[in-house]
Amino acid sequence: MPSQGAIIAVLALAGLSSSFMFTLVVPIQAKLPELLNASREDTAWVVTATLLAAAVMTPIAGRLGDMYGKRRIVLVLLATLVLGSLIAAVSPGIVGVVIGRTLQGAVTGVVPLGISILRDVLHQDRVGSAIALISATMGVGGALGMPLSALITEYSDWHALFWVSAGLGAIVFALVLLIVPVSVLRTAGRFDYLGAAGLAVGLTGILLAVSRGNEWGWTSPVVLACGIGGAIVLLAWGWYELRIEAPLLDLRVAARRPVLLTNLASVAMGFALFTSNVAYPQILELPPPAGFGLSLLAASLIIAPSGLVMMLLSPVSGRLSLTIGPKALFLLGASALIAAYGFTLLFSSEVWHLLVANLLIGVGIGFGFASMPMLIMRSVPQSETGASNGLNALFRSLGTSTAAAVIGAVLASMSVAQDGVQVPTAEAFRWAYLLGGGGAVAALVIALFIPRHHAPEERHPSLPEPPR
Repeated sequence: MPSQGAIIAVLALAGLSSSFMFTLVVPIQAKLPELLNASREDTAWVVTATLLAAAVMTPIAGRLGDMYGKRRIVLVLLATLVLGSLIAAVSPGIVGVVIGRTLQGAVTGVVPLGISILRDVLHQDRVGSAIALISATMGVGGALGMPLSALITEYSDWHALFWVSAGLGAIVFALVLLIVPVSVLRTAGRFDYLGAAGLAVGLTGILLAVSRGNEWGWTSPVVLACGIGGAIVLLAWGWYELRIEAPLLDLRVAARRPVLLTNLASVAMGFALFTSNVAYPQILELPPPAGFGLSLLAASLIIAPSGLVMMLLSPVSGRLSLTIGPKALFLLGASALIAAYGFTLLFSSEVWHLLVANLLIGVGIGFGFASMPMLIMRSVPQSETGASNGLNALFRSLGTSTAAAVIGAVLASMSVAQDGVQVPTAEAFRWAYLLGGGGAVAALVIALFIPRHHAPEERHPSLPEPPR
């Protein structure tokens, strides 16, 4: 039987690989029209497709994991990552790259599935710190992956990014197959194909409106059709899910006060996180006087320490959750994010100011992301952990998607010409910091109303207790 430490390490590596996909193309994003011989509007799909696939597949993968085995679905998602990476690596044009990036986005489901596996197979004493580590990888992979991507593109052809991601996916696939045990817990029933289709269509409409509204125009017919149509489909989907015997997601469980409030707080937390991902790199890279004029690699190295902080805090988060509870841990995370944006509003004239702010962001996300799955899992039956964690990850994605659209719109609308290029003003960045801080405040206020008590744990199989 593999050691519990090895299981945790492999699932953490899977989580890092998953979140790395979101920053994989950041170094070449501005050059994509030239590299792919396509318009900027078309090349935006290289990022949008990954976002949509991640949002749609995460809750669906969670339900599939509950029904057919979590490790099995993790392996399927990793194989999809490898396939998508290979398609993008050999594609000279935009169609193949967009298809590949769509398949890469599906791998995001390994994080909530990995968290659920830990609950199934680890001894109770190790679950908290292990979940904190896996949760942290959602921020760590992006923060550490950005300088790695910048380094690869600086010294190699852009296709090398996808060859590297294919190799990484293959390695993680082999490790999961060899080390992660099969979880014996299954949920009976048929898979809700109609519910999965309805969720996919509704989410795609909403996220298209949010992610492309700034570019297409918020009042344009296509954005209104996507947004309103997506909302109508999701309402019909919810009505249908409440009336069938084996729904894709048990909305009655999702409507429980602790679960609902945690998911709403996750939207605000995701918004606060991604505001920093949009605003800080831009101000670091823009030429003076608008920014600091750093290269992408140098700017990435200022952002990366936040990921290291998240990783270092993961064992602390697990112990704190046991002593003060996951709700208090979430409140600590939200408070650190408020401090980060408050500091940036007061001090943002030197590069080291942004480094300090990013370290505080790392503390906030490290604590906040570690607490979310613990808040969810103490309030849902074990047979629902995969789907419930997937739904929570979806709410975080809604927050990050909204932040990307809103902060992008603010920076674009408050720009001036500088050397023939439109660059955001200092006032635009101040508004971005205010909005990011507002998201953190909203997360804190919502979390205050999450009940402290939790449902009794179901008995479940676990690996033998480690020797003391």
